[in-house]
This record gives sequence, structure tokens and C-alpha cells, in this order.
Amino acid sequence: MSRVVVSPASSFSLNISEIAPDKSISHRSVMFAMLANGESVIENFLRAEDTMNSLKIVKNLGAKVEDDGKTIKISSDGIQESFEVLDCGNSGTGMRLFCGLLSSANGHFVLTGDKYLRSRPMKRVTTPLLSIGAKLDGRDEGDLAPLSIRGASLNSFNYESKIASAQVKSCMILAALRANGICTYTEPELSRDHTERMLKGMGAGIEVDGLKTTITPMTELLNPLTIRVPADPSSAFFFAVAAAITPNSNIILEGVTLNPTRIEAFKALERMGADISYEITDNKYEPIGNITVKHSKLHGIVVEDNISWLIDELPVLSIAMACAEGESLIKNAEELRVKESDRISTVVEGLRAANIEVHEYKDGYKVVGGVLKSAKVDSDGDHRIAMSFIIAGLKCGMEVTDLECINTSFPNFFELLQKITKIEIS
Repeated sequence: MSRVVVSPASSFSLNISEIAPDKSISHRSVMFAMLANGESVIENFLRAEDTMNSLKIVKNLGAKVEDDGKTIKISSDGIQESFEVLDCGNSGTGMRLFCGLLSSANGHFVLTGDKYLRSRPMKRVTTPLLSIGAKLDGRDEGDLAPLSIRGASLNSFNYESKIASAQVKSCMILAALRANGICTYTEPELSRDHTERMLKGMGAGIEVDGLKTTITPMTELLNPLTIRVPADPSSAFFFAVAAAITPNSNIILEGVTLNPTRIEAFKALERMGADISYEITDNKYEPIGNITVKHSKLHGIVVEDNISWLIDELPVLSIAMACAEGESLIKNAEELRVKESDRISTVVEGLRAANIEVHEYKDGYKVVGGVLKSAKVDSDGDHRIAMSFIIAGLKCGMEVTDLECINTSFPNFFELLQKITKIEIS
């Protein structure tokens, strides 16, 4: 599967309950199960390449895993040294969180990934971990995978991060759980908070006060996790944009996490003029519910706050900006440059190919709304770039290449897309 041709869509009205389960929560659920006393039960786990790699790593670390295809049960007697190299695939979340989890475990561990992950920066986690006594190394002085970890005794810390990153925060929280004293982590703005919510729900000593998180090390194993993974709002957002840019269309996205740190992109789309409503149906570890999106005339906005809350959705939000009236500006988003691709450059290049005026900056770009025209866009191996320009094809038709990456996060994306328009895959 290397190429897709997408036909323009006519109006549609859909209820979708098959949005891919949340990737971030799926990764965390299998990792955190290794910290529990007893059997953790995980339903609706995302069966995509990245998350299945995390599950395989957990098995390689000695966990007992039962999987009947619907429910995963995990029990562990503690992290065991693996004679396998631990392959995180394309997942920065997997690699960075496993760094924190393994930094205090007995044994030696090697983390690697695909060619894209091996080019992504890891000093954002290896540097703070080294400062508290962790023993890690890798290429380019510890910045690039493969990474070698030898478990060590970790010191308590009071760490102030210069970036708002849920991956860095989660890594340091996992390290703090086995440190030799109470730890604090402070970030410049609140990043996504799944780790804090889930671990606290399992009984971990975690307290959040604004931008400061205080972690008390574990004195005993945590309570088992029992969770049904909600639908991923980052995945759902592709279809939210599809409805917003297609006249006379509406969509109901069912069973999505409504965590405030995860629906900022929907709030941005609302500010652009889209008609969006929310309904909470459950609230155990995470608020979960339904999101309804209806087409409406869109206008340009400035996106510069809470960037870490919608960093993954910015590529497809840019498609909505291209269809809006007026200019839109994305600022303070330099983090986009170190994702699966340099997403600033790939978005700018793709929009220009589709006849949209775009101005590129170091930390973002300006999109001048216009008329999308059919083009050929290469994803550069980035699943969110691929899916974003496929959604753009609903307006004008589009050819997108390098599609295998979509399986890392949204295996049934094309199945759902075919409910809206005709596609040809080769």
C-alpha cells in the first residue's frame, strides 16, 4: 500500500463508533500494568503497529500477557532483563516512556526503532535522567537511538522543564516512582495529563498543583489497571475536519476521550466557526463521550496557546485553515519540526502543491485561505501528514503516497473514509 487517490466528497451524515482507540492511553496502559500488584485488564486496546510494539516489549520484559483479541490481561512479577533488543517501531512515546520505566530496573536494556525514530532527538529525556543518576547512552552523545540503559539507583529531583511535553513529563514521573525521595516536575504550560490521571487512579502518590507535579516514590506495587481505552481524539479529529469542510455534512464521533488537554484542536475548530457539541457519558480515569461536528462557514484564526494540547492535530487543522476565509497563523509550534517528519516543512510543501499560499516561519506558518486544488503529496513517512492530505482530497481530489505509516496509529482509517468518498489504493 504505497499510493491512494481520493475523490472529492459530497455531503454526508454519519455516526462513527469505530474511531481508533487512543494511542497515548494504549501505550501507557500496558506499561503501567508492569507496576501493578495483580492482573490488569485492558479493553479496546489500539491494535496498531506502535502500540503492539509496546505490548511486545512488555512481554519481553517478563510480563504474562493473555490476549483473546478483545481483552488484554497483564500480570508481572517485576521488570526482567530481556535478551531481545526492544523495538519501539515508529513511536517516540514508546521510546521516551520506556526510558523512564527502565532507568531504575535491574538489568541492561537496548531500545531501538525504525529509521524515522532513530533520527528523532532523545536528549530531552536522556539529559534529565542522566542528571539524577541514570546510566544511559546512545548515538550522538545519547541523543539518538539505539539507546542503551543499565538500571541504576535514581536520586530525587526538582526538575523544571523548558518545554511542555507529555512524553518528557511521563518519562520523569515513571523515573520518580522509584527514586530515593519525593520529586517535583514543573513545566512551562500544562501538557497532556494521561499519565498523572492513570497512575493516580492506580494509587500512585501524585499531586498536581497548576504546572507543578509532585511524585512520592512507590513503597509497594500499585493497584491493577482496569480500563476500556476510549477513542483517540487525535484520530477522530481527521473526520471532524472532514465534516467541517464538506458542505451540508455532519458527524457524531462516539466514545472519545474528552480530557481537556486532548480536545484543544476541536476548540480551535470551533473558534474557526465549526458547529461542535460535546456529551460526557463516562468519567472514571478519563472523561469520555460523544462529539458532534456540523459543517459551517470557517474563518481564519491565530493558534499560539496550549500548543502541546493540539500539536498532533495541527497538520489536519491546517487543511481546515486552507478552506477558511482569511488568514490563519500557527505560532510557538517549533516542536512540529521534531515529529515523525519536520511537520512545518511537510505541511507547507503540501499546501503549496495544492495551490494554497503559505508562509513558513521557524516556529510555525501562516495559511491564506483559498481553493484547494488536486495535487500529489508524499507523506515523508509521517502518518499524520498522510491522513491530513487525504482529508484535503475530500475537497478537491488528491493523490498521497507512502501510506504504510498510517498503520502505526489508525489501521481502519481507510475503512471509515470509504463511508464518505471513493478511494483507489495501490
